[in-house]
Amino acid sequence: MQLDYHDTANVRTITVHEDRVDAAVAITFKDKMRDLCEDGPDRVILDLSQVMFIDSSGLGAVVASMKQASGKALELAGLSPTVLKVFRLTRMDSVFVIHESAAAALGGGLANAS
Repeated sequence: MQLDYHDTANVRTITVHEDRVDAAVAITFKDKMRDLCEDGPDRVILDLSQVMFIDSSGLGAVVASMKQASGKALELAGLSPTVLKVFRLTRMDSVFVIHESAAAALGGGLANAS
């Protein structure tokens, strides 16, 4: 599971460099997200643009990451149509702010992906 991050003034963008977030990597994902969110800015954008598949374990790991971020805003960006469908079917699209892309999120636009 490869994640990296880039900080700008008050935002940490974390990019997932995997095509799947599923049961095989969910625990590692959650642990790495906890470490990356711990000492960063109060706004975190999780760039999922390279993720083409997410299952219930992966979704649970993303939700757990939001809870672990304690007080920080965790926003999502770059969801593929398949990943966005999972968030919609589970109504998690009403829990997270979802941006079309990381660039759009950094530009300040809060337009949820449709």
